[in-house]
Amino acid sequence: MSDRMPRVGLMVPSSNTVMEADFNRELAGQCSVHTARMYMVETTRSAELAMVETFAPEAARDLGTLNPDLVVFGCTSAGSLFGAAYDAEVCDKLGKIAHATTLGVLTAVGQELDATPGQRLAVITPYVEDLTTSVARAAESAVRHVVAAVGMGISDNVKLCEPTPEEIVEFSRRKLAGIDFDLLLVSCTNFRALEAKPLLEREFQVPVVTSNSAVISSIRRLLKMH
Repeated sequence: MSDRMPRVGLMVPSSNTVMEADFNRELAGQCSVHTARMYMVETTRSAELAMVETFAPEAARDLGTLNPDLVVFGCTSAGSLFGAAYDAEVCDKLGKIAHATTLGVLTAVGQELDATPGQRLAVITPYVEDLTTSVARAAESAVRHVVAAVGMGISDNVKLCEPTPEEIVEFSRRKLAGIDFDLLLVSCTNFRALEAKPLLEREFQVPVVTSNSAVISSIRRLLKMH
């Protein structure tokens, strides 16, 4: 038996600069992270669909060559294009190519939200309205409804990382003023939401789930990390 650390294969949009940094910071010493990039420049529905259909299978094939213990499809909004079930369907196809269990961000987010108290969900994203709406719709459940969903309107994927944690808090404060919510989702793997999480929890006094925090929790659970 090998005593090597578990290997996580991470598929990210090519212009994503945040998810790897979050993984390497939070998972250091627990697993090794190996990244394949899926070409994407614009954060729009058409660009994300092209990424899923054309470039994601290539990334999954490449990651399969390192015998990963788990693969992560690292794009929340692409997974939400046609509802929550679509994310699971995409990951099933990619997992067969990579020969490994493949986890979608949207699936991880849904599981984390289900495990977190709160029924009145507010959603913050850096996205354009179309993708913000898709993510919000996919985050709803039989016991959880969205009371607000607001995006920053950024369509250039490399610029999604530019808002600082403090700017994310300020944007959320302005857009959620007067809204009654008891759970906050801050979505996007290329958004500095994980860094903003403790600031947001202090600001709003509600539980906060982010795309990357949810995936990291799922990785630890699936790979039985302590």
